[in-house]
Amino acid sequence: MPLIRPGDARVHRMHGAEFTAFATSATGAAELRAWRLDVPAGTEGADHTVTREEVFLALDGEISLSIDGRTEHLAPGDAAVVPALSRLRLDNPGDTPARVWVTAPTGLAAVMPDGSLVRPPWAA
Repeated sequence: MPLIRPGDARVHRMHGAEFTAFATSATGAAELRAWRLDVPAGTEGADHTVTREEVFLALDGEISLSIDGRTEHLAPGDAAVVPALSRLRLDNPGDTPARVWVTAPTGLAAVMPDGSLVRPPWAA
């Protein structure tokens, strides 16, 4: 059984947030990817379209999650499912950091507004 301890997880940074990758091909995951997303207070996320479904679970703090222009606020314990090919933006407009658990299928990518494709290493 692959066991991934926090010290073994790889940390990536993008758009002012920190992505700590736990379930990856390097840690033995074949079909799913899972990471902890730490979003500093006052962070404005980047609009993008996701190529695969994602699930967000708020752990600490609060985030603002926009899916195809509809915005919801997630507090600890709240979860949201983002369908594939949805336009997504995650912000933390609050005064405290937020922590979110994210799960997605292998191969998730993001299409940015300029048409560029981002293949985040934590989802590869």
